[in-house]
Amino acid sequence: MRKNSIKSVRVNAEVQKELSSIIRNQIKDPRICTMTSVVAVTVAPDLKTCKAYISVLGDEKAQQDTMAGLNSAEGYIRRQLAAGLNLRITPQICFILDQSIEYGVTMSRKIDEVTKGQTADE
Repeated sequence: MRKNSIKSVRVNAEVQKELSSIIRNQIKDPRICTMTSVVAVTVAPDLKTCKAYISVLGDEKAQQDTMAGLNSAEGYIRRQLAAGLNLRITPQICFILDQSIEYGVTMSRKIDEVTKGQTADE
């Protein structure tokens, strides 16, 4: 399976959709923040490994707690993923904290501050 083939894109999308559903509805770990989202998923071409990019809205402690909770529930999540998807091999999931949304919000605030300063000067 090539990196950007149609099959690869579909597998990534299905795994992302199922993974977000499992995290939102089935995990009862209190460490996992309610504002957790799956930003992107990259499944290896051999379907053995999967990188899940997770975004957590909250402070750094909430992010660390959520990542610890997800890593400890990886076996359960993988089992539920196998039940929800019809794949020959269920990939082993590696959770990666993605802070791109937080970075985007920060940059947007800075841009707004600069534009407000320019309109006040005029």
